[in-house]
Amino acid sequence: MTSKAQKSAQPRKRHERKLRYQHVYDMIEAMIREQGLQPGDKLPSTAELAEMAKVSVISVRRALDELAHQQKITRHQGVGTFVAPHRITSELTRSGSLLQMMRGPAGEVELHTDLVSVLVGLAGDQHAIALGVQSGSPVWEVTRVRRVGATPKVLERAVLPLAVVPSLDQEHLAAGGSLYDFLRDQYGLSDDLVEQAMEVVEPSAWEREHLNLTGRDDVVRIRGTSIRADGVVFDSFQQTYLAHDFVFYVSASSRSRLIEPRDDKFWAVQPLGPTARSVN
Repeated sequence: MTSKAQKSAQPRKRHERKLRYQHVYDMIEAMIREQGLQPGDKLPSTAELAEMAKVSVISVRRALDELAHQQKITRHQGVGTFVAPHRITSELTRSGSLLQMMRGPAGEVELHTDLVSVLVGLAGDQHAIALGVQSGSPVWEVTRVRRVGATPKVLERAVLPLAVVPSLDQEHLAAGGSLYDFLRDQYGLSDDLVEQAMEVVEPSAWEREHLNLTGRDDVVRIRGTSIRADGVVFDSFQQTYLAHDFVFYVSASSRSRLIEPRDDKFWAVQPLGPTARSVN
């Protein structure tokens, strides 16, 4: 074969390899769907899948890598490959606490809350715009991790203006109590409208640390505002979800938008030194 012919053959070989692993990927998806396999059901071994698809073990491993990255299967060294658990549905435009926005296959999600920190600081420019306050206005910043079992699933940060929320019950929050139930009961604050901007991104170091992320995991980062019936914005929040663990349901609204996605570095709260309190 001439040098020119060899060069022309190389892209075709790469394309054929790609099609082979995609064939295995599609075959496994069809197997799960058509056989009605449930979370925890074991899949055939790598060698068995290679024989079924008439491809090499390398192609099977590539397909399994892609399926595992997308959280469609789980792999346990020396044990086997299994159908992954169902993803959680989050209804982003539904009013109420985060728990009320989520459901699993059985309709309920047992969500646990760990309070990471509570501090008082000064609102950066973008938080000030979202909240309708002056830049540098005093705000609360509350950071929490939401777990399903022992696994972190959502990292949440809420920024609340002190002019609207003069005090917080930190013991209530530390015990896993609902921030938004407290705001409703103590100050009559409940959202008539929630506006949100969503993006799929690589996690920041802060998100990796609190969600225990490794490798090439992507996250869904949502920024939003909670607005009561008279138009007062009482919350500028960020929620970070493990991208492959959730399905998001969104209903449309014809109202104008109050927030837009912006660069992370501008969404900041400057701590006020000794007034800042971290929860260990």
